[in-house]
Amino acid sequence: MELATAFISTTDYLEGEKMSPIRHEYLGGQIFAMSGGSEEHNRIALNIASLLRFHLRGSGCKTFIADMKVKIAIAENSSDIFYYPDVMVTCNPQDTEKYYKSYPCLIVEVLSPSTQNLDLREKRLNYQSLASLQEYVLVDQTEMKVEVYRPSGTGYWSKESLGKEDCLELKSVGLTLTMADIYDEVLTE
Repeated sequence: MELATAFISTTDYLEGEKMSPIRHEYLGGQIFAMSGGSEEHNRIALNIASLLRFHLRGSGCKTFIADMKVKIAIAENSSDIFYYPDVMVTCNPQDTEKYYKSYPCLIVEVLSPSTQNLDLREKRLNYQSLASLQEYVLVDQTEMKVEVYRPSGTGYWSKESLGKEDCLELKSVGLTLTMADIYDEVLTE
C-alpha cells in the first residue's frame, strides 16, 4: 500500500510557520521538521553572527541568525524552497519580506551530525542557484575546520578548505575571522 503525500502550498507553509512552535523547512510542497542544535552549534553560529552584525552596522547589510528563512525560487509553476540557515547576510535593498529573505550574499551553516550530509549536498546545490549568493560557508563544530564555496565566474563554484591555522576571509562582506573568533568558548587549540 502506498501512502499519500500531502503537498502544502507556499502560502499555507508560510502562514503555518508563523504559529508553529517547531521550525520546518519546505521543499517541493513538503515540510520537514528541524531538530535543535547543540550548545557548541549555537555558540559557533552566535560568534559568527555577532562579529558580522558589529562589522556591518550602518552599512545597510543585515545579519540574521537561525529563525530567518531563505527563499529559493524554483522555476515557474513549481514550489519554492525555504531553509533556515544558521547565519545569513543580505545587503540587497529589495530584501524587504518580514519572514524570509531572497537575496543573501552570505550563508553560513554549522555542521551537525544529523544535518551534515544535507548541508554538504542538497542545501549547497540549492543555495548555489541563488544569483545573489557570493559565499556559502560550512563550519565543523567538532574541530577547527571550515569550508567556503564561492562562484568562480565560469559557472562553477570553487571550494576552499581551512584549518586551525587559517583565517576565514569573508569577501562578500569584507571581514576576516580567525578560528579563535569562530570557535570562541567552544574549541581551543
